[in-house]
Amino acid sequence: MISLSNPEKIALLTDSCADLTPAARAGKAIYVVPLRIRCRDREYSDGVDIFASDIYRRQGLGELPQTSLPDFFDVGRTLSQIAADGYKKVIAVHLSSGLSGTYNMIRLQGESREDLEVKVFDSVSGALGIGITILQLWEDIQGGMGWRELVERRVPGLIAGTFPFFSVDTLEYLAKGGRIGKVTAMAGTMLNIKPLITFAGDGQLQSVAKVRGRRAVQDKLIELVGKALGEHKRFNLAVANGGAAEEMAQLRARMETAFPGFDHFWEGELDATLSVYIGSGVLGAGVQVLD
Repeated sequence: MISLSNPEKIALLTDSCADLTPAARAGKAIYVVPLRIRCRDREYSDGVDIFASDIYRRQGLGELPQTSLPDFFDVGRTLSQIAADGYKKVIAVHLSSGLSGTYNMIRLQGESREDLEVKVFDSVSGALGIGITILQLWEDIQGGMGWRELVERRVPGLIAGTFPFFSVDTLEYLAKGGRIGKVTAMAGTMLNIKPLITFAGDGQLQSVAKVRGRRAVQDKLIELVGKALGEHKRFNLAVANGGAAEEMAQLRARMETAFPGFDHFWEGELDATLSVYIGSGVLGAGVQVLD
């Protein structure tokens, strides 16, 4: 049921790489199209019948799953469901076009719709970055922000002001999956070096720092978030993990102390698609400036 606080009947659309759990979407007009993952036995839909833990298990057995775009017909059905639910306009924010063709697929389908006004944005990000952008947009819609302000100012501003960082235990899967981008290759396993990664301006992954040992990862993430936050007074914080839930809880507690006064603090768990490329042991943190 469309709430009275959403008179323009605006829905939000994203993909499974946004790492938004059903609980995070509950009661919100947030729709998700799953990317697909090809495994040895068959093809799966991310977040529907395969999850990050399944990817870690397969990788541990030596399998290297592959990813592909959302199903064309699934996208069409999702847009039709949005219209059937009574919405008239759609803001779609998707995985970086530097990593996937998902954004372009959704854009083309959105342009062909006569029953919906669809505006599609390249997040130039992934996972945590997409998720907190979608959640903030829902807060904005509920707060009465209108369509024109959202698509012309707010969405571009949020995308430009969202800074995600994450550590990986190994660069093996990024290299084998062809998503190494601007990430500096290094003999990390032997030296216990943990690279910290963010998104470049073109949406590809790039190295931003490196530390020795997992204990130093949290310190560096907090440092990177602090630099990105700068002197801004209004902001959201976020943490995410892939197979590192306890460390994420520790990192959240430390960030709450280091950066009080946040509007929202959101958590995410890595999706299966991105887990194909970065494996287990991922810890992430981010900040989204609002002023």
